[in-house]
Amino acid sequence: MALITVNINDEALEVLENYAEKKDISVSEFIRRAVLEKLEDIEDIQAADAAYAEYLKNPVTIPFKEAAAEWT
Repeated sequence: MALITVNINDEALEVLENYAEKKDISVSEFIRRAVLEKLEDIEDIQAADAAYAEYLKNPVTIPFKEAAAEWT
């Protein structure tokens, strides 16, 4: 497992420690979860951008009922 050092001011650290304590997790775990969530958000945005770019190449839509019938 890797070790990462983060510089943070005292005020922000206090807020972070208080929040982590309320959630009953360590500051390290909170930061780990936050980073992973952010990375997941970035992946979702990239996938949405790619899907929209594909749609713009051929902007054909179908009614919801027709699409739903394909899913079953």
